[in-house]
Amino acid sequence: MVGLGTVLTEWGRIGCIGFGGPPAHIALLRRLCVDDRKWLTAQEFEDGVAACNLLPGPASTQLAIFCAWRVAGRAGALVGGAAFILPGLVVILGLAALFLAGDPPTWVTAAGAGAGAAVAAVAVHAGAGLAPAGWNRATADGSRVRWCAYVLAGLAAAALLGPWLVVVLLACGVAEVLRRRLPVPGPGRPLAIPLLAGTAGGGVLLPIAWVALKVGALSYGGGFVIIPLMRADAVDHYGWMTDAEFLNAVALGQITPGPVVQTVAVVGYAAAGLGGGVLASIVAFSPSFTVVLLGADRFDRLRADARVRAFLDGSGPAAIGAILGSAIPLALALSEWWQFAVLAAAAVTLFVLRRGVVTTLLGAAAVGVAVVALGAPLP
Repeated sequence: MVGLGTVLTEWGRIGCIGFGGPPAHIALLRRLCVDDRKWLTAQEFEDGVAACNLLPGPASTQLAIFCAWRVAGRAGALVGGAAFILPGLVVILGLAALFLAGDPPTWVTAAGAGAGAAVAAVAVHAGAGLAPAGWNRATADGSRVRWCAYVLAGLAAAALLGPWLVVVLLACGVAEVLRRRLPVPGPGRPLAIPLLAGTAGGGVLLPIAWVALKVGALSYGGGFVIIPLMRADAVDHYGWMTDAEFLNAVALGQITPGPVVQTVAVVGYAAAGLGGGVLASIVAFSPSFTVVLLGADRFDRLRADARVRAFLDGSGPAAIGAILGSAIPLALALSEWWQFAVLAAAAVTLFVLRRGVVTTLLGAAAVGVAVVALGAPLP
């Protein structure tokens, strides 16, 4: 067993330098646990990656918690998971205070407008990065046609349905289970989520917790899947943020270290200040801790379950479509001509020049500051 002090130090280090989202997190965890310390074999690590990708929720966060559980038990999972999450949370809450101040400096607003303008391109980039692996797995007769149909369903739902996106993701998974004539598990409650989204009471904290719980439990395929759902709640339903502020929140979730799901902390901050941001983060990550602490020793059986595989073969492509579709409302939220120019430049930077997401967003922020300084209007 590895000491908790070592877990705190090493997982905290990854939380501080983990810029770039899940690919960077997975690479850093593999280097630590497999290559450098040899706490896990390569096969054990790959099995952990595969199992975490089968689960709803932020996969790289679950992987960090799972690896800490493997090397230091349940206490290690709690310490390692917290150390992985906290650095990014501190940074993003500090930036939220800056960007959401009642009267922020002009350069701050301009930087946010520039970075926010690039977010739609980042969403398309994220979805496009996930598509090849799913397409290559869909090799059975007719499965690629269904794969495309599930992608289109997720895309349309993300662009048009807002909080009802969850129903479409679940329906695609169930449709694939039924198509293979596998028994569907007993009725659960996830389908009621969109129906209950507007019923939370108890002031602002309960709605924040409800939104964060949906974010943490329903992030199939990556953090961008929950962008349409989170936007529908934060902007349209509760009015905690404007469209421009929500774009800033998504951008901040991309440029800070640690998991992209930290975006929800900015939403919580907009709703109820520092306490709301902390509450949103705690609730959003609680499903990941729960899944690992209660079920990590059964991950092998999860991977072998035909129903789970079938469900993911339906909901997985729908999640990719949802990530792609999230770009539509994000682009429609732009209001100034120069933001559309920044969006186009960001697409070229990501897809043609193949620069990283963090570099692209920081460059877009710098362009926003420069353009506004030259007299362009703020959104």
